[in-house]
Amino acid sequence: MDTLTTELPETCIEMRAASLYDLYEADEVAWLDEMSRLAAENRTVEMDLVHLSEYLSDMASRDRREVKSRLAVLLTHLLKWEFQPDRRSGSWQSTLIEQRSEILDIVSSRTLYNHGMAVLDDAYLIARRRAAAETELPITAFPVTCGWTLDEIIADEME
Repeated sequence: MDTLTTELPETCIEMRAASLYDLYEADEVAWLDEMSRLAAENRTVEMDLVHLSEYLSDMASRDRREVKSRLAVLLTHLLKWEFQPDRRSGSWQSTLIEQRSEILDIVSSRTLYNHGMAVLDDAYLIARRRAAAETELPITAFPVTCGWTLDEIIADEME
């Protein structure tokens, strides 16, 4: 029998799974490194698939939340920029630049770009309320619906 076989006895796989479970609980980064190594070596039978599935789902949710959050921040500053031109500051402009840069990095994934388009109206409603609170203008001073497309929002030409 070939001792270099890639198949492990069932008891070894169970011990490995318990070890990976403990590693996940103790050190998530080390666990990720190990999952990456096992995947690269095509040793999927040994992987902690339960936690990996959970982790990947959490990552996707986090990325979607970040798109919406950054859009809301950017839209808030765009509304303030447009409706209070006399109060424009370098700080507001810096926020516009930073949020655009971050959103552009995130939406380079087509899936997250599509998500940005899907949540644009919700992000705008959040931004509209924030802009009203921050500017002390009545909420009615701001349009009810977003007048910008996602591409316009993340373009540098809006300032």
